[in-house]
Amino acid sequence: MIDRISVNAPSYKRPVVETLKYVPNCRVWVCESEAEDYRKGNPGADIVAVPVGVQGNLCRIRNWILDREYERGIEAVCLIDDDLRGIQYYEKMKRIKVQPSVFPSWVEFYTDLAEAWGVKLWGVNCNTDLQSYREYTPFSTLSYIGGPFSVHIRSEMRYDERLPLKEDYDMTLQHLNRYRGVLRLNKFSYIVKQGGSGNGQAGGCATYRNVKNETDQLTFLQKKWGDKIVKYDNNDRSHSRIKKQTIDINPVLSAPIRGV
Repeated sequence: MIDRISVNAPSYKRPVVETLKYVPNCRVWVCESEAEDYRKGNPGADIVAVPVGVQGNLCRIRNWILDREYERGIEAVCLIDDDLRGIQYYEKMKRIKVQPSVFPSWVEFYTDLAEAWGVKLWGVNCNTDLQSYREYTPFSTLSYIGGPFSVHIRSEMRYDERLPLKEDYDMTLQHLNRYRGVLRLNKFSYIVKQGGSGNGQAGGCATYRNVKNETDQLTFLQKKWGDKIVKYDNNDRSHSRIKKQTIDINPVLSAPIRGV
């Protein structure tokens, strides 16, 4: 990765980091009490130990990374999940993966584009389904930037530590409010294993992710920004004739500014 951009992954209780298979030069930030296990599990990797108490809250560790990387002169901090298996896109109905050798220059290219547009946050589509690929709208300026992959260009924006399960929605809104836009690449999407321990995911956010906590966080996010900006998703996608009253734990963002 070029000198002004760094790639970083916070990791918690996952001593074998899957992301390193895809991004070998990724800096992995772990609690100092786990650092030795991580070094044994990932020989040669750049393992950065943080003081006890920093890990355990995703927002806190991400803020720690942003602060430390900016302090050492990094201008754009790429934050990714520790189970990122790749960035993918579709061409002629075929699923193609951005190759590890191309990944650094790919990040650099779109960081340059984001800077040219005057935004400080960019990311990719959160849905890997081909139907989410907007062929005639390659970029969005109002869409949610998911936490599994995001690039932060030096700014004062930091994660709200009260929202460790809805931090990426909140960060998107912070940037829309302050900089009047973000950059999302609708063509590309990240490949990660999302969800709580019930989906076979251990460590990380899975240690505190459950329906109650997700619902409480959604309620708090709406109180912070208002119900005209953060809306509950009540759409029934079951395709059943029997209507079901459900609430998706992921909100719909409706920023009151112009954009795509």
